[in-house]
Amino acid sequence: MTSDRLFTPRFFWMCAFTFTVFLSLFQLIPTAPFHVRDLGGGSLASGLFLGFLTFASAWSGPFTGAFADRNGRRRTLIAASLCLAGFTATYSVIHSYPVLLALVLLHGIVWSSLLAASAAYLTGVLPPARRGEGIAYWGMSSVLAAAVAPSVGFWLYSHGWIYLCAVTTLLNLTMAVIAWCMVDDRSAAHGAHAAHSGFIEWRVVALSAPLFLYSYSYGTVSSFSAVFADARGIHPKSIYLTTFAVTTLLTRPFLGRFGDRIGYRRIFLPSLVIMTLGMIALTFSNTRLGLEFAASTFALGFGTAYPAFAAYVMQGVGHERRGAAFGAILAAFDTGIGAGSTMSGWLIGRHGFPTAFGLAAALSALALPAFLLSERRFGHHTETIPPLPEARGPELAPLVED
Repeated sequence: MTSDRLFTPRFFWMCAFTFTVFLSLFQLIPTAPFHVRDLGGGSLASGLFLGFLTFASAWSGPFTGAFADRNGRRRTLIAASLCLAGFTATYSVIHSYPVLLALVLLHGIVWSSLLAASAAYLTGVLPPARRGEGIAYWGMSSVLAAAVAPSVGFWLYSHGWIYLCAVTTLLNLTMAVIAWCMVDDRSAAHGAHAAHSGFIEWRVVALSAPLFLYSYSYGTVSSFSAVFADARGIHPKSIYLTTFAVTTLLTRPFLGRFGDRIGYRRIFLPSLVIMTLGMIALTFSNTRLGLEFAASTFALGFGTAYPAFAAYVMQGVGHERRGAAFGAILAAFDTGIGAGSTMSGWLIGRHGFPTAFGLAAALSALALPAFLLSERRFGHHTETIPPLPEARGPELAPLVED
């Protein structure tokens, strides 16, 4: 019998791992464009650091996720952490920005394997009846890390690029140690089953089309909301992103728990509508209050949609294929973010903010019909709502899933 406890040692190990992962990444992401400029790159080259990382991660996700299934999630996390430490250490001694950008492509491939493996491992830790709530709480680790890491990163960068690379390398090595201490969730039976399965989860790829459509909006607002606020004379420039983060922190755990009780689909569908309303509000916002309203509305939908969708998909995916499934989800999600950031920048330069935000809102609006169409062919015809957990004593959760 498995326990219905959510907050187990294995769960907290995964939260610690994920917090360290994003603490490292979000020190690097905002500072790397400045270093590319220092090496002689222009604005385009500066933006390619994140672009290359995102697209390489997205396009390799379905393959690296399946690789993690076949070779073990814990083993993949250890290897990926060590590789990332190698990348960040190498960045400190590279003096040519084209070489640095070429290395970022490899960085993105390893990054996708880490994301898919960690999500698959975490899903095996969670009790099925509390899967949506667990994914939501786990996601808070990355949100908290992303909130503090940029400030730390810029402080380190003010002392020199080498110091920044040294700290991120140390954090990546710490990730490897944490992963080493995890319980191995791989069994011979799982490995044999995965080896005889198709490499890519095509059904999940098809179901993930809505994620591409709404994550385009996230790529737009994460890259240009501060620029928009500055152009409108709204201070602080980060008010949209700050409101977004606070709203996510306050609402995601509660709504994730709600999905476990009434069904993930019933949470996911309204979330798509709410995100669209948030993007429409941003299109017509010209005041600080308007930005705060748009950000909180968009965050309410965005912060709820991913845990609900992931939990919904995992109902139809076996333990041995979860890495491939999360890799497919990652492909759609990161491709949308990269496309939103890239396309919106071009639209803003040519036609202004309302056009860029309006297109993002239109694509977000298409996410709902896209999901309904893909669900009709590839989804669960009747969603299974996990039973509510029974009251239990203080027994420990099992170390290895049955």
